[in-house]
Amino acid sequence: MRRVGVRCDVGPGRGIGHVMRCLALAEEVRRRGVDLVFVCDAYTVPWAAEQIAARGMAVERAVGSPDEHVELFKRLRLDAVVFDSYDLDAPVYSAVRASLPTLAIVDGDFRGAEADVLVDQNLAAELDHPSLPRDSVRLAGLPYVMIRDEILGHRPSTPPTTGRASAVPRVFAFFGGTDAFGAGPYVARALAATGLPFEATVVAPAPDLAARIAAVELQPHQRLDVIGPTDQLAARVREADLTISASGTSTWELLCLGATAALVCVVDNQVMGYERAVDTGAAAGLGLLSALQQDSSSADQVLKRLLGDPAERGRLARAGWELVDGRGRERVADALLGLI
Repeated sequence: MRRVGVRCDVGPGRGIGHVMRCLALAEEVRRRGVDLVFVCDAYTVPWAAEQIAARGMAVERAVGSPDEHVELFKRLRLDAVVFDSYDLDAPVYSAVRASLPTLAIVDGDFRGAEADVLVDQNLAAELDHPSLPRDSVRLAGLPYVMIRDEILGHRPSTPPTTGRASAVPRVFAFFGGTDAFGAGPYVARALAATGLPFEATVVAPAPDLAARIAAVELQPHQRLDVIGPTDQLAARVREADLTISASGTSTWELLCLGATAALVCVVDNQVMGYERAVDTGAAAGLGLLSALQQDSSSADQVLKRLLGDPAERGRLARAGWELVDGRGRERVADALLGLI
């Protein structure tokens, strides 16, 4: 049986976005009869470790140097390697590529990544023309967005026609597996400041975040529940009238689900994807987290419009559904397995 290794970042500060999009590709590759092993420090985020284990995939702890990677991949008897990292040094990529076929998932800046196939699944990435490493192929744009089974299982077969005219809009908010930048409390505060009725559920991966969210002062007819990380993400999104999230990997999942999405740009490397998603009209923008921490007034106005206008919610949901068809992982898997 062919075997592919997945070397990705994960951690309390880095979050789980790299793991989640690699899982989407891994599910597709596994479906084609290929064995998978993750190489990452998943133990640092138990929920991420559980997601990998639930799919019956092995995990090896991450190593650092080029020689350590080559030695580990040789011991694991891999036929190819997938990289998804912001943290690895450039020599790791070239050392592994010298002995194995490689595919690297990138976001605009290659960050030293060198691979036989480079995948940039971000909106409008096909319009960029970076200088490629020698003999590399680049797959770019939303046709290559990799979506997990959980999301695909909840994707509507037809585009949403209109937003639900709920008497009290239901809001679901989450910011990755760790909410590494603490966006939850500030979004809860912005929701409360609208003064409009809502029933919100906010995911808080840590007790201190949960306490800060629960402490936000609500106004009459507003309700806010705090929960821990959930493996029912897609179902929660489908039940909500409005979903608020960080502008990262989850953006494309929300669009695939036909969700009415409002995005917060929580870190600098999300700026390009955030701006492009908002510019398409497929998602609403709540701004930079750094600005939201100082003054939520601009976000308040966006949220007022979304909470009060079912037609606008329906328009956003339709536009997102049409942008992401859910077949990107098939195209990436074709390219990966074509290397072996």
